[in-house]
Amino acid sequence: MLLFIAFDKTVFNRLLTRLALIIAAVSYLLGSIPFGYLLVRMFRGEDVRETGSGNIGATNVARTGSKGLAIATLLLDGLKGYAAVAFAFWLASAQRPNGEAIDNGTVFLLAALAAFFAIVGHMFTVWLRFKGGKGVATAAGAFVALAPRAMLAGLVLFLIVFAVTRYVSLGSMLAAASFPLFVWWLNGAERNTTPILLLISASSLLIIVRHKDNIRRLLAGTEHRLR
Repeated sequence: MLLFIAFDKTVFNRLLTRLALIIAAVSYLLGSIPFGYLLVRMFRGEDVRETGSGNIGATNVARTGSKGLAIATLLLDGLKGYAAVAFAFWLASAQRPNGEAIDNGTVFLLAALAAFFAIVGHMFTVWLRFKGGKGVATAAGAFVALAPRAMLAGLVLFLIVFAVTRYVSLGSMLAAASFPLFVWWLNGAERNTTPILLLISASSLLIIVRHKDNIRRLLAGTEHRLR
């Protein structure tokens, strides 16, 4: 009996490892699609990396003079984050080892893994020599799928900070920093386990680190305000 239980647990752990690897790979590839670069290249014949901050996100796309492309970039970058987490939910929920579904806590953990790797994919895209954007829109899409109530709270905080300061970067960073707290506060126990919170915190930290130049400009008083 003990041998059977040990074998069953080993098979289950192998399944989870395989699922985690598949989800990480697919999420990274989804996140790595450089929509901002592609749209500007296709419709304006320009390299968005030669404009403004040099990154491929919607804010920098707007600096090329096309608000339409910026909005499209914002939506598509958010969609790829959402798609990565949705894929993780679908794949994990479809697995039934020994006829039983994987528990919800594990499903949410795999979804948090998907969010993390989608954000990493956007920031370090393999298609542009591992140089990408800051991950805010991709994270927003991923977090909407992962923890919608916490994401709504983060959005409200962003809007308040932006309305008061007119700094998009400051609002983004404060929303990212607060998001793990919102997840812990607003979600049930199966969604805010320590491993899930660690993955979400790592995602938020990456976003803040990618804003290092904005932090320098904020401290120097030279950061651009959006009017």
